[in-house]
This record gives sequence, structure tokens and C-alpha cells, in this order.
Amino acid sequence: MIEVVLLSLAEGSGDSCGSGCGGCNTACATPRTPVLACADALREAGARVETVTAGSDQEIDAVLARFDGPARPDGLTWPAPASDLRLVVASATDGQLRAVMRRMVRRWAPPPSKRPADLAASRTVPDLPPLAILPLDPGNRADLAAQLGLPRTPAEVAQAVLTGATRRLDLLRNDGGSVTLDGALLGGADDNGAAVPWRGRVEVDDNVLSAGEEPILACVIGNGGGYAEFDGLRLLADGDPADGRVEVAVAVPVVVKQRFKGTRVRVEVRRARGRAVSVLPREGELQFLDDGVAGATSRKRSWWTEAGAWAVYAA
Repeated sequence: MIEVVLLSLAEGSGDSCGSGCGGCNTACATPRTPVLACADALREAGARVETVTAGSDQEIDAVLARFDGPARPDGLTWPAPASDLRLVVASATDGQLRAVMRRMVRRWAPPPSKRPADLAASRTVPDLPPLAILPLDPGNRADLAAQLGLPRTPAEVAQAVLTGATRRLDLLRNDGGSVTLDGALLGGADDNGAAVPWRGRVEVDDNVLSAGEEPILACVIGNGGGYAEFDGLRLLADGDPADGRVEVAVAVPVVVKQRFKGTRVRVEVRRARGRAVSVLPREGELQFLDDGVAGATSRKRSWWTEAGAWAVYAA
């Protein structure tokens, strides 16, 4: 019999929700109608269902522990191979989904000193267990589930879980200890919503998009396509969450001299793709949104691609 854990995050539960997931506030009061409907659809199909509302990282960890594999000779905690136990994450925001994925990585990523021989050379985490995404706001057509073309209604999500067909996707890890599923936008805005220029060094592998001497209006780090545009300007050329590469773009104002007409300013977009990207602010704090979660950094921050590290149940 297929067993399903249907995991929701409680409102205001620290880094697992609240400020850590982008501040969903009352949007994730539980139980939600989609959660109940999905559970009913699964039970009607013969699955055994348990609904869990996690209010802390520790409670998320307790759910994930059920997906641990058997003990290994090297003592590492490792995800189990495919089984009849399946996970559905009911998310009001992409930040909530990210909170669960971050706990997965922290649970199963081996420390560098204990890197096992059976871990791919290009990866720092094993294949993470697949999950289904149950949108708690099915009308939001900009969330990650919509971008990926995944099932959205409770009945469709239940069917995907029962069918068991999966799709593997890239994951971005960063040196701040978190993960990125869709993308990050670096750069702040004033009270009128206009971009506030900042300076910093942006490198994609060996390609320097900005050396830190010129103002940057925005920098986008894309794993998917959700951050492709900024203020009506197309930044990412193509968001592909399964190509093993991160796409990066910076928007830089350039002064253009016009004969007999003085000068004008146009925005130049520079793009690059690669395995890793680093951003070093030149001075002060740099504001950013990462999967919809606000943050700031005054230090160098790096992201790198873990190709095919996570997976979703797809129709």
C-alpha cells in the first residue's frame, strides 16, 4: 500500500515559515481546503495518508527522518531508494517549499570530510527523495509549480503521487547554508519602486559580468524562469531548471552619446551561464530576494548548481 505524508507548514514557525518563507501570514492557516481535498482523493484511491503541520525545523526533520535509508557502513544518513512512502508538500509560497528542501539538504548532504565514493563527483548531495507540490493558492500562476507545468488541483496532485512518475530538477546551493529552487534577485528599490544602483563584482565561472566599478541596476540568478523580468526589462534569456547550469544576468546603465543630441542612458543586459556564480558587494549591504524570501548580505555570496538533485512527482 502506498503511504503518503502530506506536510504543511504552520504560520509563524520561524525559518520554516513566517519570515523564513517570505511571510505568508494567514495564507497558510491549517487545515486548508486543498490539503483536505488532496488527502480525501488519496484515501479514495486506496492510499494511507497522514497529514502533518510542522511548526519548526525540528518538526520538518521528524517527517524527513521517515525517508532515511538503511544504516550505512560509513555512518552517513542517506535517503532511502524508491519506496511506497511518498511526500506531498502543501505550500502557500515558494519560500515554504524552499524551507523543506533546505532541511532535506541539511539532513542528507555529507560533510566534506566524509564524502562517500558513491556520491557523483559533480554533486555535494545525493539524489533527494521526490515530492509533490500542492499549491495552497491554485490561482497563483507565477509560482514554481506553475512554471514547471506541474499538477495544481488536489485531485491532479493525488493522481501524480499515485502514478509515481518523477521529473528530476537542478538545485542551487549557496554558501549561506540555504538553497534556491527558482531564482534570486539582487538589488534594492526605493519607495517609488525604482531600482537603487549598487556596485559589486559578479562572476559566472571565469566570466566577469561586472568588475565592481560600474553601477548595477539589478542582478538575477536564475535556476528557473520566475525571475526573468525586472521592472519590465527581460533579464534571463531562458530559464531551464534541468540543464545543469545557472543563468545569470546583470542590468547596467550605459551612457550613449548622440551626435547633435547630447547623451542618453540605455540599459545593457549582460548574460552568462555556468556551474557557479559569485557576487561580492563593493560596499554596504546588498538587498536580495531569494525564492521570494528577503535578505541582505555585505559579504561575498556564491551559488552553485547541483544538477538533478531534487525531483517532483509529475503528471
